[in-house]
Amino acid sequence: MDLDGLSVQLVVLALAAVAAPLLVDRVERWVRLPSVVVEIVLGMLIGPQVLGVVQTGPLLETVSQLGLAMLFFLAGYEIDFRSVRGRPIAAAAVGWLVSFGAAAGALWALGAGAAVLILAIGVCSTALGTILPIARDSGLLAGPVGPHLMAVGAVGEFAPIALLALFYSEGHHSGKTTLVIALVGLAVAAAALGSLKRSARVGRLLSATLGTSAQLAVRLSVLVLLAAVLLAAEIGVDIALGAFAAGVCMHLLLSALDDREEALVQSKLDGIGFGAVVPVFFVYTGVAFDLDELLASPAALALIPVFLAAFALVRGVVTWALARGALAGGDRGALALFAATQLPIVVIASSTAAERGLVDASVAAAMVGAAMVSVLVFPLLGLKWARRDTAAVAAEPI
Repeated sequence: MDLDGLSVQLVVLALAAVAAPLLVDRVERWVRLPSVVVEIVLGMLIGPQVLGVVQTGPLLETVSQLGLAMLFFLAGYEIDFRSVRGRPIAAAAVGWLVSFGAAAGALWALGAGAAVLILAIGVCSTALGTILPIARDSGLLAGPVGPHLMAVGAVGEFAPIALLALFYSEGHHSGKTTLVIALVGLAVAAAALGSLKRSARVGRLLSATLGTSAQLAVRLSVLVLLAAVLLAAEIGVDIALGAFAAGVCMHLLLSALDDREEALVQSKLDGIGFGAVVPVFFVYTGVAFDLDELLASPAALALIPVFLAAFALVRGVVTWALARGALAGGDRGALALFAATQLPIVVIASSTAAERGLVDASVAAAMVGAAMVSVLVFPLLGLKWARRDTAAVAAEPI
């Protein structure tokens, strides 16, 4: 493809990313749509199967993967393991294991064959990076639901991507499994060390450059992200695993800052992520979505509500049951619905399954379609159940 044509496509992708929040604002009087849903729909509109303005290709795929990496990095960075330790993280871990066992058992009973493991991994995920902006903007994270939502999302994001890396990676590194376990261990160790005493020396160095052109904290975050992604790619595992581990590690390191400075760094990283590269991932997901394959198969269309119900049962109902005693009423229901919200890992798992011939492309498209619907429906129902305003709350100045 010529450079001019590629430049036009990049501009169109950026235009779609800018148009999404504007469209959300326009329709807010009738319904509050998550911006990511609008971004995906706009991607389908400008993609090859509708307007054909943007085509799939290696460069746009690379930019999209960078957005995916940043999404998982921010998800790992957002988690404060000091606030979720104890009952929240224990209940989240038990809940995910129960969900995975129930999904795998049901799929095996239905005759899914060799696709049982990867489909169960996809169905048992939670889109932490996707739901965090919605939960944060509504004020849900600041309430009693916050620690439980963080814990459920952390386990629901990290456990599936670790299993995908272990069982479906394509690298040929002789020590691949060892290095995968090392990446997992890196994130777990960072979480375990999260409550240790903060380093005054590191804190002074990072603080001194927050308001200067040096921006050491931001530069260091980008370096750690790229290094972790490179390591993951080198050993042939999904880059999301490396990105998530990098986010957890950077949260540990930047805890040397005081709370106000840490919030400032996070706002800068959010600006890079949600303001630039993350929307490209969601728009490109729409561009690459196989809409024709889905519409051409009535059976695949019928699978969308089936997958949606599976999300609600194996993640939502299990989470709701285990939250008894910790949360009550609407907060408990909101946690369950947010836990059932899925997307990025479903995209990864379904595409991997289709590429390996474990499922038909139409089934993979139906799974992604159900995940899109979950992002649209479940958070809105959860916020309504918790009696939260779906409009963004005003942030305090930093």
